[in-house]
Amino acid sequence: MYSTDGQQLRKTALYDMHVAAKAKMVTFAGYKMPLHYSSGIMREHNHSRDTASLFDVSHMGQIILSGSGIGAALEKLIPIDLQSMSIYQQLYAVMTNIEGGIVDDLVVTRWAEDTYYLVVNAARKEEDLNHLRNHLPDFTVEYMSDQALIALQGPKAAQVMEELSPTASHLTFMDSCHLSIGGVDCFVSRSGYTGEDGFEISVDQAHVQSLSEQLLANGIVKWAGLGARDSLRLEAGLCLYGNELNETISPVQAGLLWTISKSRRPGGIKEGGFLGDEAIFSEIARTPKRCRVALVVEHRVPVRRGAKIVDNLGDVIGVVTSGGFSPTLGLPIAMGYVQREYSVPGSGLNAIIRGKPRGIVVTKMPLVPTRYYRSAVPLTT
Repeated sequence: MYSTDGQQLRKTALYDMHVAAKAKMVTFAGYKMPLHYSSGIMREHNHSRDTASLFDVSHMGQIILSGSGIGAALEKLIPIDLQSMSIYQQLYAVMTNIEGGIVDDLVVTRWAEDTYYLVVNAARKEEDLNHLRNHLPDFTVEYMSDQALIALQGPKAAQVMEELSPTASHLTFMDSCHLSIGGVDCFVSRSGYTGEDGFEISVDQAHVQSLSEQLLANGIVKWAGLGARDSLRLEAGLCLYGNELNETISPVQAGLLWTISKSRRPGGIKEGGFLGDEAIFSEIARTPKRCRVALVVEHRVPVRRGAKIVDNLGDVIGVVTSGGFSPTLGLPIAMGYVQREYSVPGSGLNAIIRGKPRGIVVTKMPLVPTRYYRSAVPLTT
């Protein structure tokens, strides 16, 4: 099995289960992955919003960084106050380059005093590993090639986990722990990339099928593929690397200033000290010329990635980075970058679709409120 460039495609440990479930398999980041199953993307999306869905995200990269002083060393690559993180605390983060662009966006967890666990994007894991090893030569950088990763997402995810592991169901958003589920050792975090409550579970490939079968046996849990994952994250205003993020886009332009700890910003007690800090601080001071926005399409015609965004005079003022149909809202939506003066919610613009201008409106993010579990009562953001 090969990709169009002749590279051999990889399979996750759940490949046979996807095929048995009649998934439509597609190539993504060098893997054969399920786009959707027989029910289709819209039903999988809605099931994730209403109940609970299981996603195979084993194509993502899992990396362990360890060694005395690794926190301080890693802070030179990630603009978070990593050394102040609690054990098992998890944070969304970015790795920056010398120009202030984004090498990758990722999730970092502090496993121990001198051990951090990263989950990185599938399409960037080779670049990330090289970047980490080049800049952290005195530390252990271990790629967890034998680990699978699955995500249980939706408002009833906690109910499902309660039956298998009450400990996991009591976690709050971005907390994590090591535990056993059905006799299988797992690392579980209350997180995900759908905007819904849910869990991500890292487990040895040898046990991921049996664990997935336990979750699906609940009856309310159904498979969901990449298509629903993409429409869910788009509604939630979450970035996709290669679309909204790349090595020329800064965290400030992307609306991710919050990924830079206040202590690492200008005037903070640990100001700077990371790659690209001067470029990013300069941008903070003068505000960037372009910024990321959410868009609602006024017509039923979807707006796709790469479409030019123009003002009412026809001048190009931006570009669409992601677009598709929102099952929750019942209309096409998109994300993109526009010149700052056009980024105010309510601004009416146009996207060029098949050579014709189609009306779009800048709107607030997220387009659909998120439902992360932060306390005894799930809060929206």
